[in-house]
Order: sequence, then C-alpha cells, then structure tokens
Amino acid sequence: MAVSNFFTAADWVVIGLYLVAVIGFGLWQGRGQTSTRDYFLGSQRMPWWGVGFSIIATETSALTFIGVPAMAFGADGLTFIQIILGYALARVILAVVLVPHYFKGEIYSPYQLFAQAFGPAARRTAGGFFLIAGLIAAGVRVYVTCIPLQLMLGFGEGGMVWAIALFIVLALAYVYFGGVKAAVWVEAVQFLIFVGGGLFTLFFIPTLIEGGWNAALRIAGEGGKLHWLNLDFTLAKPFNLWMGLIGGTVFVMSSHGADQLIVQRVLTCGNVRAGRRALILSAVLIVPLFLLFLLVGVLLWAYYQAHPEMPIPLPEARPGVSKNDYVFPIFILTEAPPVARGFLIVAILAAAMSSVSAGLSALASVFTMDFYKGLSRVPRDEAHYLRFSKASMLLWAVLLGAVAVLTKEVTSVINAALALSGLTNGAMLGGLILSLWWRRGSPVPVIAGMLTAFAAMVGIYAFLRQAIAWPWFTLIGATITITVAAVVRRCLPGTGAAVARVTG
Repeated sequence: MAVSNFFTAADWVVIGLYLVAVIGFGLWQGRGQTSTRDYFLGSQRMPWWGVGFSIIATETSALTFIGVPAMAFGADGLTFIQIILGYALARVILAVVLVPHYFKGEIYSPYQLFAQAFGPAARRTAGGFFLIAGLIAAGVRVYVTCIPLQLMLGFGEGGMVWAIALFIVLALAYVYFGGVKAAVWVEAVQFLIFVGGGLFTLFFIPTLIEGGWNAALRIAGEGGKLHWLNLDFTLAKPFNLWMGLIGGTVFVMSSHGADQLIVQRVLTCGNVRAGRRALILSAVLIVPLFLLFLLVGVLLWAYYQAHPEMPIPLPEARPGVSKNDYVFPIFILTEAPPVARGFLIVAILAAAMSSVSAGLSALASVFTMDFYKGLSRVPRDEAHYLRFSKASMLLWAVLLGAVAVLTKEVTSVINAALALSGLTNGAMLGGLILSLWWRRGSPVPVIAGMLTAFAAMVGIYAFLRQAIAWPWFTLIGATITITVAAVVRRCLPGTGAAVARVTG
C-alpha cells in the first residue's frame, strides 16, 4: 500500500499550518535586529523558563522521538534511563559551578573562557573542536528526521537527499531571519508539541491492545522490557547505573558546559540566577521526558507482539539506520487516527527542527565571533558582522546537509550521534576545566592535551567501540586532556608561567 494512502487532507492541513506558523514567527522575530548581540544572544532578555524548555528541545530532537523508542523496542528495554540520571545530576553541578563564569562580561561562547586563560590560540582550538562535533551531531539529527519524511512523502531509495534538502530549508527558514531569539521561542513551543505527541502515543497504544494497560504491561513484563536497573559495572553495553552516574554525568558536563549548542541558550538569560534556573528546570524535566519515550518503545513492542503484521513492511537494516528506527514512524503512519497522525508528524518535525536550528545558530555564532571577528584586523561595524553571521549560517546549512547524506555509512543513528560527539566532548571539557583551574598560562599544554585526546578517541572509536560504550568517551577524553596538559606544562620550560594577555 502506498504511503500516501495513509494520509488524509486533515493531516496535511495540520502539517502545513505548523510549517507556515513557524516560518512566519521567525520572520516576525527578525524585526529590529541590528547587532550580533541581538542575533546570537537575543539581547540577553529571554525568560529562564523559556530557555529551560529550549535546552530540552535542543538536546532531545528526533533522536529522542524516534531513536529512544527504538532502543526500548530492542534489547535495551528501559535500561537507558540509568544514563539519564547522570544527565540530570550534571545540570545541577553546572548550574552551581559554571554558570557564574558565563556572566562575567559579555560572553558569546564558552571558548572565550579559554582565551581569558590561555589566549586566542586555545580559544580557536576549542571552537574548532565544537565546529567539528556540532556539525556531525546536527547532520545525524537531520538524517534521522528524514527517515519518517522519506516514508511520509513516498520518496524512493534515492529520495533521501531530497528529503534532507527539504528539511534543512524548513529548519533554516526561521532561525536565519529571527536569530537565537526566534530559535528559543520556537524551541519552547516545539518542546510542548513533542511532549504532547509522546503523551498521546503513550495513552493511545494501550487502546489498541486487547486488555488495555494491564495487558500491555503484562506482555512487556513477561518479555523483560520493564527491567531498568543494572548494577554490574562494565565499560561496554549493556547500560548500567555506574555508566550513567559517572559516564553520563561527565558527558553532559561537557555537552552542557563546554558545547556552544546548549551554552548559547543559557547565555540568552539576563543574569546568573536566570541561567541557573534554566538549567535546573531542564534537570527536573529530562528524566520524565526520556522515561516517557522509553515507555512508548516498550508499548510499541507489546503492541507488535499481538499484531505482528505491519501494513508497511519493516525495512531491512541498512547502512545508516537499524530496523528498529523505523518502528515508531511506521506506527504513526499506519495506526494513528487522522489529524492525530498529522500532529505526530509535526511532533517529529518540531523535535528535529529545534535541534537543527539550534545547531545552525551555534555554528554560525562560533564561526563569526570566535574566528572571523577575532581574526579581522580591519575595523568593521555591527551591520557588517550581522550580514556575515547570516551568510555563515547559509554555509553551515550546506555543510550540514552534506554530513546528513554521509550519515548513511553508520549503523545506528542514536548511538552514532552520541559516540561521535564523544570524540571531541572530552577534549573540550578537559580544556574548560584547565581554563578555570589554572586561570593563566601558555596555550601549548592545553592544546597538546586536547589534540592528544582527540587522536586517542578516534582510535578508541575505530577499534574499541564494541568494548567501550559511548557514555565513557567524554570521561576518557577529559582525563587524557588534563593528564597530557599537566605533563607538557611540567616538562616544557615557561609554559606554566606565561600569561595569556590577548583574548582574541
């Protein structure tokens, strides 16, 4: 049966109205912007609760809406929730320790803290690492979102490129004109939309199972799908509590403390108190949010035990996506009622567009403020930098699309995204810790530590990723960065005493 046969006119109206509203809102928010402070910091007037919603929307994306249910549908069950416990703990630590440093002067990215301690070379090294990691992560998110888009639009095997291009244009439309202010407000609304989609699915699936909730939970329990706690310590999967409380905590300390994707949202707050509140709000919401989508995956498994025949056959695993990553999109297309089906597709679009627009804004801000503006030797006015910011966003959109196309070479979208981020997260976190700990010094030790950590993590990912799961990557990378930097500082004369006088 053709995919288009599952859609009604009402579904298309819901999707069309959402896209028009989002693009129109971005154009409206772009009014009156005259500087990079407006474009990248939202004039630091965003409310903390909106920023908190935006943080959640930025980090979860379609990898949550599609990938997390796929994990629960598969062998992992609910065990991934152990990693999320560390995610919440890390935000509390960052709110207390790191947020005050973000509001000492006008800071556009955490990499300015590197410059204050070690000079412009360290700042650009850290910024370069972010550009690599941010581009990869955003590209994977685009690809995973285009899985249901490809199904929904009926594209053939070669149609993924067109789906990717369409999606990037939609995500770019509002953030290009409205900047981070538009992104934060749209992301706050998108957070509510995809949470609503998850809740609807959670309560809808049991209505399709004879016996309702009791039967669904019984089937899931008998299948071992409700098991969530694993106290066995291991570096490899399966997920375990120690992997969450140690590895997951350190991972988020980097992704939310040294990664511009999230830090930019905190910087849109007006002061330390508001920034802390935004992070704490995201800590409160993150555990129930992931539990929601894990339970959706468990209920999907229970449903398909009773209804093994799918109207759209489950595609075979192929480079870029596992079979389980198709389960939730197929369920939405074939089992959700009209209008609700359109709403759930909108929820997928909302989840992914939030993280992609955030990625574009963050990439453009680092490229403009940490590289172009710092390297410029000719005085420029704010109008020039604002024009360059928008032009650079277009460039990053093209590069993002290229990465999304290349993502088909990996095997599991959510694990690939998280593992590849770990190649640079540890180096950035280690460098940030050294910036706050040493305060002053030569850039040579910290750059040597970060480059060594990156090389080591590439080796681990290439040869040991079956033996060492991705939640440990950031901890390993940060440890290598700090250790190598300390050795270099001790061994090379003058590297500890030098003072970074130019911030770039």
